Amino acid sequence: MHRAVSMVAHLGLRLQALPSALGRPFSCAQDVLRRTPLYDFHLAHGGKMVAFAGWSLPVQYRDSHVDSHLHTRRHCSLFDVSHMLQTKILGCDRVKLMESLVVGDIAELRPNQGTLSLFTNEAGGILDDLIVTSTSEGYLYVVSNAGCWDKDLALMQDKVREFQNTGRDVSLEVVENALLALQGPTAAQVLQAGVAEDLRKLPFMTSAVMEVFGVSDCRVTRCGYTGEDGMEISVPAVAAVRLATALLENPEVKLAGLAARDSLRLEAGLCLYGNDIDDHTTPVEGSLSWTLGKRRRVAMDFPGASVIVAQLKGKVQRRRVGLMCEGAPMRAHSPILNTEGTVIGTVTSGCPSPCLKKNVAMGYVPSEYSRPGTPLLVEVRRKQQVAVVSKMPFVTTNYYTLK
Repeated sequence: MHRAVSMVAHLGLRLQALPSALGRPFSCAQDVLRRTPLYDFHLAHGGKMVAFAGWSLPVQYRDSHVDSHLHTRRHCSLFDVSHMLQTKILGCDRVKLMESLVVGDIAELRPNQGTLSLFTNEAGGILDDLIVTSTSEGYLYVVSNAGCWDKDLALMQDKVREFQNTGRDVSLEVVENALLALQGPTAAQVLQAGVAEDLRKLPFMTSAVMEVFGVSDCRVTRCGYTGEDGMEISVPAVAAVRLATALLENPEVKLAGLAARDSLRLEAGLCLYGNDIDDHTTPVEGSLSWTLGKRRRVAMDFPGASVIVAQLKGKVQRRRVGLMCEGAPMRAHSPILNTEGTVIGTVTSGCPSPCLKKNVAMGYVPSEYSRPGTPLLVEVRRKQQVAVVSKMPFVTTNYYTLK
């Protein structure tokens, strides 16, 4: 979900500056960055801190980026994602408020079920992606991107005021908790040792409040940004270090930073807001039509519905696709060409895949070039190399669903 630092040049880490200058090493000369409750914890564990969306966060620790990536695929890793905006939407009209902003069917969510959804504008562009959970405690729990913190909060607060001014029952609270993501095939086994609840009954995109390793009032949501099984744990800020320390006592768990998080999400075919989707990209163009609730498509009562539904019914000009190639890694902004050498699109994210030992990327091409198996060219370092449109995810996802 997050705009992150770009990743590897070969199969070792090399930070590459993005237009927003994310991923810069932290120095005193920079503007003051926000710190998560785990900032000193990261430094004590060898975290290499960089500037990211106004925060100082670890890009990696003592292990290499590739080792950290592979450890997550084989065991599990702990990520600090406390920079994400967490909010509660309360009141009888909370669902109506959220559905006035997003494309998803929030009303159909069962208690403690969540969904990925999209804030859209009237032109159909994506303002941000977010996860909305309808809690059994009577509020919506919303997690959205740090890079869109101010924009998202203003959007929701303005809509709350609009609803309140017409007498409707709704309010918003910012959740000041830390947020930890435990991701990987052994994540549930590790977490089960610290909770009384049976995690086998908590499938993908569901959530529950529980005590975790002695820390009360934690919200555990089975989701993540790696393609693996895992949980995001919203924990009171004062107990974040205590919980992280308890999790690290299990040898299955290692700390991981932004570098591994980005290559993991790319292998899983997950979008990075600001790179792969933005306010000039519609859900249909971004291959995210599945986020549109069926009832919402019929009612056409979300921002940009006239544009988006017309694209669903007709032909869209361009689509987000996966790409694979040998040779030099594809990077954001690399031109995509057809086999005749005409530029037809642009790479939005790219890196070498530690799991596949091939270069993977996402980008936008005209619809007639979007079929998997279509041969294309990508210009890397002023040289053209062969690429192939590929299905996503590049690496099979392992989300936990009830059989």
